[in-house]
Amino acid sequence: MSIRVLLADDEALVRSGLSMILQAAPDITVVAEAGNGAEAVELARAHRPDLVLMDIRMPVMDGLAATVELTRLPDPPKVVVLTTFDLDEYVHAALQAGAMGFLLKNSPPRDLAHAVRTVHAGEAMLAPSVTRRLISNFSARDNSRAAEARSRVVTLTEREREVLILVAEGCSNGEIGTALHMSESTVKTHVSRLLAKLQCANRVQAAILAHDAGLLDAA
Repeated sequence: MSIRVLLADDEALVRSGLSMILQAAPDITVVAEAGNGAEAVELARAHRPDLVLMDIRMPVMDGLAATVELTRLPDPPKVVVLTTFDLDEYVHAALQAGAMGFLLKNSPPRDLAHAVRTVHAGEAMLAPSVTRRLISNFSARDNSRAAEARSRVVTLTEREREVLILVAEGCSNGEIGTALHMSESTVKTHVSRLLAKLQCANRVQAAILAHDAGLLDAA
C-alpha cells in the first residue's frame, strides 16, 4: 500500500522539488501540498495523509503550531520536520510537540524517501551523524529541567537505560539488538516499556529526555 504524504512548505519550488523526488518512489504518493501551517492542518483533515513533511517557518501558522494541531487529530499523521541547523529552538519545540524526527533541507534526494519509509514504519528519524549534535544543542540544561528528567529516568531498569542511551544515539532496533545481544522483538518490547514509563510519545522525545538527564555525557 502506498504511503500517503502531505507536503507543507511556503516555497512553491521547494514543494515541487520534494514532490518530484517522492513521486518517483513506487510506494509513496503525494496527496496534497500546503503553503502554510493552517492550510496543512486543513488538508490533513481532508486527505488523511499517513505522514506530513513540515517546514518550520511559514506564514499564517508556522510548522510548530501546525504540528501541535495535527497531533490533536483523530488518528494523527506522523510528522517529519524539514529544517536547517539555524532553527535550534524551533526544531526542539517541534520534536517536543510530537514530530517523529527531522530532515535537513540539504539532505541528498535518496534520504527523503528513506525518511518517509522509516517514520511511517514507526521509527524516529534519528540519524547518528547529526542527532547527537542537534538534540544536545537543543536540550535545555537548566537545573529544574535536568532534575525533572533525571527523576523520570530513575524509574527505568538497567537494561531499559542501556536501550534508551542507544535510542538517543540514533540506533535502530536492529543495531540495538546487535549491541546488547537481544532479538529485535525484545528490543521493541523494551522500547515500548521505556516510552510508557517516561511518558514519551515517541523515540525522539525519549532521546531528548535522555540528553536532558545527562545520560549521554559519559556515553
